[in-house]
Amino acid sequence: MDKDTKYKLWLNEKIGNQCVANLKKHGFDAFFASDKKTALSHILEMVSRYNSFGFGGSSTTRELGLTKELKKQGKIIYDHWEKNTGLTDIEIRLKQGRCDCFFCSANAVSLTGEIVNVDGVGNRNNSMTFGCPKVIIAAGINKVTQSLESALTRIREIAAPMRAKSLNMETPCAKTGICTDCNSPQRICRITTILHRKPMMTDISVILINDEMGF
Repeated sequence: MDKDTKYKLWLNEKIGNQCVANLKKHGFDAFFASDKKTALSHILEMVSRYNSFGFGGSSTTRELGLTKELKKQGKIIYDHWEKNTGLTDIEIRLKQGRCDCFFCSANAVSLTGEIVNVDGVGNRNNSMTFGCPKVIIAAGINKVTQSLESALTRIREIAAPMRAKSLNMETPCAKTGICTDCNSPQRICRITTILHRKPMMTDISVILINDEMGF
């Protein structure tokens, strides 16, 4: 490990632990994982008693290998990215919001302890706030920003253009990389959810990972 990497990981750990402390103050269960392997092990232990799992459109949770590991355990998976399930896209998205445990990531997490997501459809926003007994939000340290304001800026300037590009959307930001607050039919920024505190009836765990993951 070179010195630059060593000090970057050190700084990320300090930032991550401060963010975790503030998330806990806001009622969330929160954990800082030193790497992806640690995060995966911690999450699988947390969800061992659950049987059905929903997955939002998250690159992070799939990069961790969660869908693969849970399928190996014979668990029920509701994933609208999966083909030939025998269910329609809408049916899968609806079931995601009523399963035992819902997995997603965050577009941004403020150092002050807020979780911010912007969706186009809304299944993630709904499923993560009410309906599932357990919700797990996994996010790379690259998603952490200094404040709520900078979290919203991160989504507009970084997460949304990259996500739109990855989905091959016909939006201005997918072509230029710059948000124009468009009215494109394929605009993916339609619903903003800010979790200022843990929802009253939903148990949410946030796993911050000392690695760059997702958009």
